[in-house]
Amino acid sequence: MVAEVARDGGFPEKTIYSLQLAADEAASNIIEHAYEGVTDASLYITCDMRGNEIVITMRDTGRSFNPTSVKEPNLKADLSERQIGGLGVYLMRKLMDSVHYESSRSGNLLTMTKRRE
Repeated sequence: MVAEVARDGGFPEKTIYSLQLAADEAASNIIEHAYEGVTDASLYITCDMRGNEIVITMRDTGRSFNPTSVKEPNLKADLSERQIGGLGVYLMRKLMDSVHYESSRSGNLLTMTKRRE
C-alpha cells in the first residue's frame, strides 16, 4: 500500500524503499511491543498524499510507548557490544521527515511524513 501511494505520488524508487522500511519497522514495533501477549489485536494503517507529502498513520489500542525513552543506538560499537532494540525507532527517524507519536485513552497514533523532493 505504501509503495503504491508513493509511486502514484511521484516518489523515486529509492525513497519508496525507505518509506516501506520505515512503515515495516513501525508496524513490527506495534505488533511486538504494544500488543505483546495479545491475541485479538487490531492495527489500522492509512497512507495518502497531502500535497507533496506522503503521510502514513498507524493507530492501535495496545500499550502506550514513549519514543523519547529510546536511546539512539551506537552504530560504531561492535555488534557483540550493541544494546538490543532501538534500531527501528532510529530508522524511522532517519528515513522520514517527521515522526510524531501520541497516546490517549482511545489508543496510540503514529504519524510519519516524508516530502517529495
